[in-house]
Amino acid sequence: MNPYLDIAPEVQNALQNGVPVVALESTIISHGMPYPQNVKTALMVEAEVRAHGAVPATIAIVNGRLKAGLSEADIEQLGRSGRDVVKVSRRDVPFIVAAGATGATTVASTMIIAAMAGIRVFATGGIGGVHRGAQESFDVSADLQELAQTPVAVVCAGAKSILDLRLTLEYLETHGVPVVGYQTKALPAFFTRDSAFSVDYRLDTPLAIAEVLHAKWAMGLSGGMVIANPIPAEYAMPSEAIDAAIEQALTEAQAQKIGGKESTPFLLARVCEITGGDSLASNIQLVLNNARLASAIGQSLQTLRKA
Repeated sequence: MNPYLDIAPEVQNALQNGVPVVALESTIISHGMPYPQNVKTALMVEAEVRAHGAVPATIAIVNGRLKAGLSEADIEQLGRSGRDVVKVSRRDVPFIVAAGATGATTVASTMIIAAMAGIRVFATGGIGGVHRGAQESFDVSADLQELAQTPVAVVCAGAKSILDLRLTLEYLETHGVPVVGYQTKALPAFFTRDSAFSVDYRLDTPLAIAEVLHAKWAMGLSGGMVIANPIPAEYAMPSEAIDAAIEQALTEAQAQKIGGKESTPFLLARVCEITGGDSLASNIQLVLNNARLASAIGQSLQTLRKA
């Protein structure tokens, strides 16, 4: 057991007794939504995981401790503090731990802590990726490299639509990370159910996905997998509206010289403002949808392990 890691009793009990556990990130609380909607959403997602037969493990760093499973007080603290909380990716973890500080984990750092705890399935909104204009900026999310090396499956609504989806898929392919579409051959684009790009494989049941994950890891193959789960049709946004909002937000970010780890929170917040809050409502629904699928995959994985 890692000496810097604390596993919540509920999560530890589930891991010891073969109950599926679903990891959840914390940047969506502190950097992804405004307060109090962020806290309400985090608790809703945890409840959704429980309602579908799994145990949630929201992950963060609290007072220098890696946490797999948060209390409601921890979630409230992250939500109230908002962007004052450090956004923690792989490179930041040892600094936040050594300082005894509190940080909200991205997809990459959530995967790291989940793997330390023995959690193999993670539900989030969308993964990071290659940013538009990366040919000049070299702005590529650490999420992609983490997927290449850390054995955690990430259930998401595809890559965030503010990204360069073509280059994101190319990067994942180069590093051997499979992109699976759940009941779809088209890559979902976060707020919309599809895009101009295809996934590597289409699988139509949680069991089929679990069988591939089980085989991959049983063979000792490194890395994770992207499981792209389209947003429910009734909550999807018109592509024209979301594309126009993204273009406006990107123009504003460039004018204000916003980049690096600050770019995604800025862009998502501006898209929310430009769409009159519609994108926030869609964001909440797609995370809940991903939590349901992750719970089902986790159950199937446990069944395969016991077989």
